[in-house]
Amino acid sequence: MSRRIDEFRGLAQASRIRLLDAIQSRPGIVLSELAAHTGLHENTIRDHVRVLEDEGLIVSRPAPRGTRGRPPASFHPVTDADANPAARSRIVAARERGDLLRRLTPCARSLPDAALHQLDALYEHLDDAGLEPEIDEDALTVRLHPCPFYELLDGDAPRVCAVHERLANEILHQVDGPLEMRAYTPFVTSDECRIELYDTRVAAAV
Repeated sequence: MSRRIDEFRGLAQASRIRLLDAIQSRPGIVLSELAAHTGLHENTIRDHVRVLEDEGLIVSRPAPRGTRGRPPASFHPVTDADANPAARSRIVAARERGDLLRRLTPCARSLPDAALHQLDALYEHLDDAGLEPEIDEDALTVRLHPCPFYELLDGDAPRVCAVHERLANEILHQVDGPLEMRAYTPFVTSDECRIELYDTRVAAAV
């Protein structure tokens, strides 16, 4: 069951997907560059990036400049959860929920706690985005329903998949653990996308 889908607004508009794609592709991009890149008015962009930051998807920082005056804001993907309180809060909450569920349904697990906490955070993000994830801990695969926002970008729908792939990768890196993404494959079938992960501990031992 999705916990926050009615509240998860980050990817619910085409303009935000375009903005997030630009920020992921060009970390440190500033407002005027976003306006030139997307064709959106700067005031509109301000509203959208505020939502993206409130959702824990981006972080704003003063852009370095060599002149006097207030520096413009630059926008970055969240690679360190501590840089964005919303991202940090969601990761902590995901870990707590995951630990609680594992205590309620104890079973033998091959993954260390750090890897399980990565999966907790990844599940939480994907579930919030409406992708209905199904995680196979043994195979290290995540089955997803196609994105409900896929058709938002007429003529450029693969950009939605690229944004989701980068977000999933960012979530994994926000939590200390051994799991990395091997592949993000949209539309394995007409109604399924898939993420493949790998355990760096195993790769290092080979």
